[in-house]
Amino acid sequence: MLPAGGCPPLAGSAVDFQLHLETESVDHCYPSEALCAAPGDSVRSVLRSLQSARTGAAMICDHGRLVGIFTERDVLRLLSDGGNLDAPVSQVMVKNPVSLRKTDTVAHAIGLMSAGGFRRVPIVDAEGKVVSVLKVSGILHYLVEHFPKVVYNLPPAPHYKTAEREGA
Repeated sequence: MLPAGGCPPLAGSAVDFQLHLETESVDHCYPSEALCAAPGDSVRSVLRSLQSARTGAAMICDHGRLVGIFTERDVLRLLSDGGNLDAPVSQVMVKNPVSLRKTDTVAHAIGLMSAGGFRRVPIVDAEGKVVSVLKVSGILHYLVEHFPKVVYNLPPAPHYKTAEREGA
C-alpha cells in the first residue's frame, strides 16, 4: 500500500548518500600520495619519475608549496608541439592549479572536478603544501563503497536503445 501522497517512500540509502556527499571530507575518498618535483627539474626527469611511480601527475613544488601540476595530458601536448624534453618542467606545467583542502566535502570535490574536467586535484594544507592527491578513481571507490547496489546494477550502457528489433 502506498502512503497518502501516492508515491513510494524515498530509499533511505539515497538520502543518506546525499548527506554523505555534503558532509564527508575528501579524506574519505582514498587520496593518493603525491609525487612532487621541483620547478627546475627537466621534463625528462619528471617523466622518469612518473614512470617509476606509475602515476599520471606530478605536483610541482617550490620549498614544499604547490606552484604547478604536470600531468600526462601536458606530456601529450608537449610532444605534439615538438617540445624539448630537457626544458625545465616549469615551462610546461599548469601554473597555480586548482586545489582542495582536507576539509572540503566530497560534493565540492566532485563538482570542481566535473566542471574543470580534472582527473586529479592536489590536496593542500593551510600553507599551500601538498598533502595528497584526490583522483577520480578514489571518488569512484568511495561511491561504490557507499552506494553499491546502484553502481553494480547499472547496465553497461544505461541509456542505450537498439536501432533495430532484436530476435529472429
